[in-house]
Amino acid sequence: MKGHLRERSPGRWAIVIDVHDESGKRRRKWHSFRGTKREAQIECSRIITELQGGPYVEPSRLTVAQFLDRWFDHIRTQVSPRTWECYGETINAYVKPAIGNRRLAKLRTDEIDAMYAKALESGRRMREGGLSPRTVQMMHRTLSQALKQAVRWKWLTNNPAAAAKPPRIERKEMKVYEADTTAALIELARPTAMFMPIVLNVLVGLRRGEVAALRWRSVDLDRGQLAVVANTEQTKLGTREKPPKSGRSRTVALPALAVEELRRHRLQQAQDMLRMGMRITDETHVCLTEKGEPWRPDSMTHRFIRFIRSSGLPRIRLHDLRHSHATHLLAANVHPKIVQERLGHADITTTMNLYAHVMPTMQQDAAARVDEALRAAMNRRGK
Repeated sequence: MKGHLRERSPGRWAIVIDVHDESGKRRRKWHSFRGTKREAQIECSRIITELQGGPYVEPSRLTVAQFLDRWFDHIRTQVSPRTWECYGETINAYVKPAIGNRRLAKLRTDEIDAMYAKALESGRRMREGGLSPRTVQMMHRTLSQALKQAVRWKWLTNNPAAAAKPPRIERKEMKVYEADTTAALIELARPTAMFMPIVLNVLVGLRRGEVAALRWRSVDLDRGQLAVVANTEQTKLGTREKPPKSGRSRTVALPALAVEELRRHRLQQAQDMLRMGMRITDETHVCLTEKGEPWRPDSMTHRFIRFIRSSGLPRIRLHDLRHSHATHLLAANVHPKIVQERLGHADITTTMNLYAHVMPTMQQDAAARVDEALRAAMNRRGK
């Protein structure tokens, strides 16, 4: 099978493919393409490969569902396994049933907006489940990402999802524990396997995946610090360790209370493992279940929910302990840049947006300090 190009006008090409039917008779398939000569050559090679490997569908006749299947295979090695799973769940559960039969080349922005509106409306009518604004936002992100690739492949001239208007997600009010409640939480959790995950969340500000991935080699109790070098990601196939969410490791200073608890915990863990016929090493995970196994992130969350329900404390999420840690720092007038670095946010804007509710108190403290300093200086000049 061979193919060649014919330039119709600057930037417009005819891709001509010579194919042979079952009788051996030669036929020609013509395909229109817009782009550079190099891009047209790549497209020609791709068409030949598909024709040789199975059924070929001309891009202008592709349905949205057919395109999304191809994009889904293409994106697999470019994103994390969990992100890839989320894309697949969103495509198959929500996007394909709504617009999968539509021709890709004819997909319009108003059809995408109508899909979002219908998804939201069905969600409102259902007493349980349904599509929340957050789920519809995920539909939008997935579809936008896919259609960007269709533009890069020259299958679309523009991305119809770019101008679509997904619903806005209203930020839920953040729930945090005050210092007294945090102290009660730590003491109530002490006899349970959730104790150290809770300590690392509320005293150090780690994410649950970072807690699950933490090994003793990353903890320096003499210097009072730990290095966050990995994050446990959970997929349908199991768990895997990957770099932290921000993409880079960070070193976090430990409060003296956390150092004390980690020393006590390491000694107890060594004794427990010895009874099970194992020895603690630098590769041992800091947080283990009662069976001596590393925590799975979802198991940690489920266990925390059960613990909080039985504790009598105000109900919050496991991730809210990290928010509590940040709030405690800001309320103690720790600079937001330091808080950002401890939490591992990519930039300080994220920190400021998340914890804006703490800022008014900081502003008042700052104003009071400026006032005090200036009054003292004025009094000295007046003497």
